[in-house]
Amino acid sequence: MNPQPTTDNRDLTTDTEILVKAEGLSKKFCKDLKTSLWYGVKDLASGVTGNKKDRELRPKEFWAVKDINFELRRGECLGLIGHNGAGKSTLLKILNGLINPDAGKVTIKGRVGALIELGAGFNPILSGRENIYNNGAVLGFSKKEIDAKVEEIIDFAEIREFIDMPVRNYSSGMKVRLGFAVAAQMEPDVLIIDEVLAVGDLGFILKCFKTIDKILPKTAIVFVSHNMPMVSRICNQIILMESGVSKFQGTDVAEAIDKYYTRFVNNDSNVVFDDGSISLIKVELSSARSFESGIPQLEWGDNLEFAFHWKLYKPIDVPQFSVLIFDKEQRPVAILDWTNKAVNIKNDNDKISFKLLHKNIQLSKGVYSISILVSRGATRSPYLRMNNVMSFQILHDEEIWPPFLLQTIYSEG
Repeated sequence: MNPQPTTDNRDLTTDTEILVKAEGLSKKFCKDLKTSLWYGVKDLASGVTGNKKDRELRPKEFWAVKDINFELRRGECLGLIGHNGAGKSTLLKILNGLINPDAGKVTIKGRVGALIELGAGFNPILSGRENIYNNGAVLGFSKKEIDAKVEEIIDFAEIREFIDMPVRNYSSGMKVRLGFAVAAQMEPDVLIIDEVLAVGDLGFILKCFKTIDKILPKTAIVFVSHNMPMVSRICNQIILMESGVSKFQGTDVAEAIDKYYTRFVNNDSNVVFDDGSISLIKVELSSARSFESGIPQLEWGDNLEFAFHWKLYKPIDVPQFSVLIFDKEQRPVAILDWTNKAVNIKNDNDKISFKLLHKNIQLSKGVYSISILVSRGATRSPYLRMNNVMSFQILHDEEIWPPFLLQTIYSEG
């Protein structure tokens, strides 16, 4: 049979005991349903169940997860990050026992709470209250233990007036509230959380993270999210996945997040509006100290100097150039202010060149991008709008999430 997650419900007495151990986890899928069914029949007939870790992929098969290894102890939180389709959710389903790996094994000790897919584990016909008891029983709690927790769970979920209504009538937010309340308030030994928290409103998300802070010392958590501030806040281990494999793994969460953002810096379809009047030939960060993966890098406190080169295709009236800076979460954080008097514009027939200089850049560590708007004088009607024209990276020892790390002078008294 395929290797399966094993659960050990022994008393867990030491904080350093490994609660989750993944060894060579691999899972393959087939891109075509008909072919997948045929392979399944052949495997059953031949007694081959995918046990061999090094078995070659057959036509139309691919590795959704390939050779993942990690250990997780009580009080530790493992973040799984990567783009859509990287294999994160497949790995979570293996950890939760929803699907079997084709190779490797996972060992989990203690009770496991999981919040993987919206509404997963709920019987839509039953009420919220009945689902609390069902989920508690699945986690291994007795009716007496659930009785002691049920009111606390209902209060946390903030859906008391709907608790006896069938779950099929719940909104997505209500399902998330109830699912997290059951998973967290039962205080499992291992808690598995997928991106579903993104569905909740901000107030409830903050409430969830306060609860995670409270239970983390007694729990091992596996957390999947595309929200890097959330990952940075609670995770002390991280795996960056791409195409099913681990591209980065360790305790340096900041480095993994930097690599995650770096993957998205190139965007070939960045022209939003173009009336054919002007085009960008080239933009350079002339003050860059170094490059990594094609991204110019600056130290915090360096000068930020861009050189722009444009081509004119027809005369335009008093062009205004706006340069906007976006942070790693694609939030606008700044605009480079300038007038024709503040920069030296060189107009060589059908070409325009100029430089913009900002001294002592105090953007916090991370990857940033610039967008450009070329518009007409006072009316601001656009000639050209381009997003993600260039990315650059600010280097610093401190990992913070506010967009600015402001230089401060300390004095006593």
